[in-house]
Amino acid sequence: MDVSLHIAQDPEADALLSGSPLAALTGMLLDQQVPMEWAFKGPRTIALRMGADDLDAHEIAAYDPEKFAALLTAKPAVHRYPGSMAKRIQQLCQYLVEHYDGDAAKIWEGVKSGEELLRRLKELPGFGAQKAQIFLALLGKQFGVRPKGWREAAGAYGEPDSFRSVADITGPESLAKVRAHKQEMKAQAKASGK
Repeated sequence: MDVSLHIAQDPEADALLSGSPLAALTGMLLDQQVPMEWAFKGPRTIALRMGADDLDAHEIAAYDPEKFAALLTAKPAVHRYPGSMAKRIQQLCQYLVEHYDGDAAKIWEGVKSGEELLRRLKELPGFGAQKAQIFLALLGKQFGVRPKGWREAAGAYGEPDSFRSVADITGPESLAKVRAHKQEMKAQAKASGK
């Protein structure tokens, strides 16, 4: 698969996201309560701090929790809440080791339907329904992972030519459109009292 993501807006971070299923999953996990670019730069920062070129689910799952949290907390912190995110990343990696032999790509390899893929993503620690749908849309739109019914399973995030989420970011212009959409959604939610 020749994929070139542009979510982090940083060439090295995006190269890792493009070539590493675990990095892409970890970036998605980190994508909450921080800017998208910050979240998706996180996997490369973690790999560098671990002295590696890529993330390894087995290594992260077995890492001493306090030392792993310290890796994420070191300045600049990987996330606004580095301690809790360190725990979530380790839980994700432990799940991958237990269910997929540590290989994140096995989540979607050979999946026959979008519904099945969505179910598998929702089973991941830290992935609720919305995060799972966004990641499914990312897989379909940018990684070419398109089992039957993937767009329907991804909901509105699967719609072609929409700018709702990280699944739609292909460069600075689309990032600006996604950011504008998110701001509009927040304003509507605030206006309706939600």
